[in-house]
Amino acid sequence: MEKIIGLINAPFTPFYENGEVNYEPIEAYARMLVKNGLKGVFINGSSGEGYMLTDEERMKLAERWVEVAPNLPFYYYHIPAFNGAFLSMVAFLEAVDGRIPNFAGIKYTFESMYEYNQCRLYKNGKYDMLHGQDETILPCLAMGGAQGGIGGTTNYNGVNLVGIIDAWKAGDLEKARQLQNFSQEVINVICHFRGNIVGGKRIMKLIGLDLGKNRTPFQNMTDEEELRMKAELEAIHFFEHCNKF
Repeated sequence: MEKIIGLINAPFTPFYENGEVNYEPIEAYARMLVKNGLKGVFINGSSGEGYMLTDEERMKLAERWVEVAPNLPFYYYHIPAFNGAFLSMVAFLEAVDGRIPNFAGIKYTFESMYEYNQCRLYKNGKYDMLHGQDETILPCLAMGGAQGGIGGTTNYNGVNLVGIIDAWKAGDLEKARQLQNFSQEVINVICHFRGNIVGGKRIMKLIGLDLGKNRTPFQNMTDEEELRMKAELEAIHFFEHCNKF
């Protein structure tokens, strides 16, 4: 099965003020992602508040994105920090091998580079191991991984995350380090404001694409918090280097 090369974005779900899904911004959203080097989208994930949506809303979002984005095979999403499923992914591969016809691989969002690499080496690289931690693209590249990945901060910092891979391929390790360090600084900021799902989504408004508020029970940012986050981003010169429309 063909493997994904490059970074896939996990988009936020746009909402109207009343909490209904707003499908209108998706076309402009997709154009912005392509412009900044992203290769596709991973919809209805945690960044998109997928577990807060109805089945009908998820299907409609999928249909809308398919009109402007590629369709992908089935991947298992390994993110223990969210679902508490601290399972062995090597054992998982052994269990599903040959049993799920369209199984392509794993989106691996966990800190164990050792396990990630063991999965990557399983049966001489039989399955696609998509890197899921924007914080660790460079060390993963050094191990031979992160040829394909899915990120959440790619929504607004994708140009720099793509730049890490480009710099690595060009042999410019110092530039790759600088971009990885900058990307970690961005993540440090959003961690002050309830993470990517809340703080990251508000950054989209700050760079010119207002996707509305988060759906309850997420605690949305106040105007005062938005000003503080903007100041922290300005302090690291984020707006000079972020995704552009």
